[in-house]
Amino acid sequence: MKWEDLVSAALVGTDRRAYPGDLLGDAALEVIRRRAGHPTPAPATAPSAVPGSGEEAVSSGEAHAPEGAAPPEGTAPPEEREAVPRKAADRLRRVLGGEQPRLLAEWLRLAAESGRRVPAHVLPDLLDRGDRDRSIREHLGLLAGHRGRWLAARNPAWAYLLDEPTGETWELGSSGDRRAYLKHLRESDPEAARTLVEATWTQETPDDRAAFLELFESGLSIADEPFLEQALDDRRREVRQQAANLLSRLPESRLARRMAARIEQAVRVGKHEITVTPPTECDRAMERDGIRAKAPAGTGARAWWLQQLVARAPLSVWPGPPAELLAKRIPDWDTELRLGWVRAAIVQRDPEWARAMFEWDPIADLLVALPPWEQQRLAAEFAERHELDNQLIMVLGGVEPPWGAGLAAAVLNKIVKMAAVQPWNLGELSRIAGERIDPALHHLAERASAEQAVQEVAALLRFRAEMREELS
Repeated sequence: MKWEDLVSAALVGTDRRAYPGDLLGDAALEVIRRRAGHPTPAPATAPSAVPGSGEEAVSSGEAHAPEGAAPPEGTAPPEEREAVPRKAADRLRRVLGGEQPRLLAEWLRLAAESGRRVPAHVLPDLLDRGDRDRSIREHLGLLAGHRGRWLAARNPAWAYLLDEPTGETWELGSSGDRRAYLKHLRESDPEAARTLVEATWTQETPDDRAAFLELFESGLSIADEPFLEQALDDRRREVRQQAANLLSRLPESRLARRMAARIEQAVRVGKHEITVTPPTECDRAMERDGIRAKAPAGTGARAWWLQQLVARAPLSVWPGPPAELLAKRIPDWDTELRLGWVRAAIVQRDPEWARAMFEWDPIADLLVALPPWEQQRLAAEFAERHELDNQLIMVLGGVEPPWGAGLAAAVLNKIVKMAAVQPWNLGELSRIAGERIDPALHHLAERASAEQAVQEVAALLRFRAEMREELS
């Protein structure tokens, strides 16, 4: 019977609906079959004992068929990678079971970096989690090993694994493998990576074209400009937008020059005042250069076009440093112009503009343009003077981990201070501190205060330190 039929029979009860057989026994067999990955049951005798380690439990999915029955399906290929140590696997089971569940992604990243795989007995629970949570799939293709992919080919719920990177080459790999290969090549040899993509560009799917362009941020140079200019004519909007974003980061590109010319018509910078006249229409040439014609709800069309023009124009077009421009009077369209500058600082990764705009509008995205040490300094200063609210959480969330002692001390001090007045409001701040502070600094939290919230941070940092030790 199907799983749905078994559940229905159990809910109704066998007293009210007769069941032909052993309901609990059949349900147990169905659970084992589903966890082993078989879409259809195979003829089998009673299951043999499963060794304590669990490594053999789903090693092949073979059943012991009675004499004369069809032979079982082939076994999973032998593994090439060593499994993580038993203590690390036990901790993974605890995380999957609900203990510190937000650390799952970090565990998977550390395990992948160690070059090992997940033991077989953990695979069903991990693959089930990956089916529900796309954010953890990045490393599953490597960690699941040959056995995981063998199972994924037999269970539709786990089929997503077949598209995740496994270390195969550009020619033979899945979409995930090809993205991973291109990422590595782009970091080491940008020109070779571009040549590789150009050779197959017209045969790629729209999703792959958009994903490949995202990788061009690494090693971006004017040598990429001809290829990116052609991508502005792509049928897929995401491809066109990504190409325009990249070209906006090249001040010498043709797109940047076209945007600069449009800004010269729309904005005039005087000695004490900035006069703004937004465009009155969004023509096809503007749309080709990445300007989206339809404004979001609540935003006027001209204001929307102006923000995008400013965001895509090279920041070098503005006379004088950003602090001087921000000090000038802007009679009309003040907010729209400043929002465009914020977006330009983010898109073009300009540190000077990012610092200046963070003072005007401290949003997390601006921190991406700054080196990690400066991100942490600005966030520490912001934490010291800002109240505990969603904006503080978002700024801290934009700081690249691991956090050093300076930011760690500022956040721990904030927790101690707020514990006296808003103890009910510390949950997210404590969690983000425990997840992003360098776990080697757990002693800093242990000594900071006896407050429960601080000790919870210390416990989380110790958990992460032990996790890293087990996977080192």
